[in-house]
Amino acid sequence: MKTLSLKPSEIEKKWILIDADGLVLGRLASQIAMRLRGKHKPTYTPHMDCGDNVIVINAEKVKLTGNKRQDDIFYWHTGYPGGIKGRSKGQILDGRFPERVIIKAVERMVPRGPLGRRQMGNLRVYAGTAHPHEAQQPEVLDVAAMNPKNKRSA
Repeated sequence: MKTLSLKPSEIEKKWILIDADGLVLGRLASQIAMRLRGKHKPTYTPHMDCGDNVIVINAEKVKLTGNKRQDDIFYWHTGYPGGIKGRSKGQILDGRFPERVIIKAVERMVPRGPLGRRQMGNLRVYAGTAHPHEAQQPEVLDVAAMNPKNKRSA
């Protein structure tokens, strides 16, 4: 039996909808990264973008375990002397763009490079329940039902 290597014309992409309400961030991000890369498919080809399109809703309701809400800090530098700045995950979740926490978590689980950037383009994250992708008829993926540890109630 030969090893299967997909051609671009043979790739079938589906649309998947994930509700992040009450889900643990890292566990959610690993599931999303796996779906974006296509590793859940038997036809996975490492050098091709064979993953699915993933829509994540309720990004502001994602849960963080332990003290990560205040202890995990995203740092950046302004370019000026002494210009190091940081913002905790809690501040970002409470701010204007809470979806950035999920995007960053997934981004760090996808390989860096041209293929990883293309795969990240298949991720759409929305803070609320509304999303403009109803026409694609996304298939709902219940991440909470996969493992009891994936969901936190409080």
